Amino acid sequence: MKLAERIGRLGAESAFDVLVKARGLEALGRSIVHLEIGEPDFPTPPHIVEAAKRALDEGWTHYGPTQGLPELREAIASYISRTRGIPVGPQQVAVVPGGKPIIFFPLIALVEPGDEVIYPNPGFPIYESMIRFLGAKPVAMPLVESRGFSIDLDLLYDRLTDRTKLVILNAPQNPTGGVIPREDLRAISEMLANRDVMVLSDEIYSRIHYGDEPPVSITAFPSMLEKTIILDGFSKTYAMTGWRIGYAGGPEPLINAMRKVMSQTTSNPSSISQWAAVEALNGTQAFIKPNARLFEERRDLVVSMLNQARGMHCPTPEGAFYVYPSVEGLVGKTAPSGKVIQTDEDFCVELLEAEGVSVVFGAAFGLSPFFRISYATANEVLEDACTRIQRFCGAVK
Repeated sequence: MKLAERIGRLGAESAFDVLVKARGLEALGRSIVHLEIGEPDFPTPPHIVEAAKRALDEGWTHYGPTQGLPELREAIASYISRTRGIPVGPQQVAVVPGGKPIIFFPLIALVEPGDEVIYPNPGFPIYESMIRFLGAKPVAMPLVESRGFSIDLDLLYDRLTDRTKLVILNAPQNPTGGVIPREDLRAISEMLANRDVMVLSDEIYSRIHYGDEPPVSITAFPSMLEKTIILDGFSKTYAMTGWRIGYAGGPEPLINAMRKVMSQTTSNPSSISQWAAVEALNGTQAFIKPNARLFEERRDLVVSMLNQARGMHCPTPEGAFYVYPSVEGLVGKTAPSGKVIQTDEDFCVELLEAEGVSVVFGAAFGLSPFFRISYATANEVLEDACTRIQRFCGAVK
């Protein structure tokens, strides 16, 4: 069998590859601490689960509208309008199975082979993978640790060309937890205002932030509403990763183009999950801020303990539930196996083998020598993991 050349341009999501290896060690009886997968550890709230049960009892088990149930699109439009301070109607909303299609479908609708797409580096691996898959040119936009892993505005300006078709933004960010400051977003909007360039704004972590002010969407700035498609969903805020419901809010012509792709691929999202999502948006939101505070406590625990580990530096993120520590101080050190650590991947492999802590190496996200920890798990698990990491590093400072 000879596969199409474009399949070779697709990458894999490394967190799941790491999970497979960690599960293999568990099957051999090893004690493994899983910090690789980015999903909340709390259950889907009961009122959302009950809404799904009602949908089953009411017979919502057949095909539905490709673009999503009108009731859910109304709820999403109202939510986007309220939280971003922008006018959005249900005709500007598309509901899809999970968040990833809102990366893939707009790219299909907008990007031709040879076009350039600017994406954050480090960033969610699917960005670069989908750009390459479609024959476009991925243009990395470095995120700067000294700026809280925000964008280097001068570098962004330098990377904009006549071939630039799309700019991808993500804040709060995976894998770093960085947030783009309001003034940086204003500067970006001014750079793009008079260019024939669209923006994909990945805001899936928008409700998980630390501090009094929520992250700002670039749609809040002049001329950006008609140039931006917002990616959001229910997986992270409502602990609905397995329900597979995400959505886009954007210009109606682009939503219509996406609907054509959706009709030929996904047909329609699960009606049962959609009714659960209606309840998620319209029901109580009282648990969201306490959950964010819990994540903040976990963040502080992990940052404190990792910064005590010899040779390690861990910045403090402003959102999401990840930290992205540097292991530059450990390069050249000898691991317990006798192997010399040369890369962040070496560090993660040796850490898993020696101490049973499963994390994702930074090169998987595009920037070394770092690694990603998801701290969406219990404090006692995080404390155990960080103690093992300290032991692996040789000592505390």
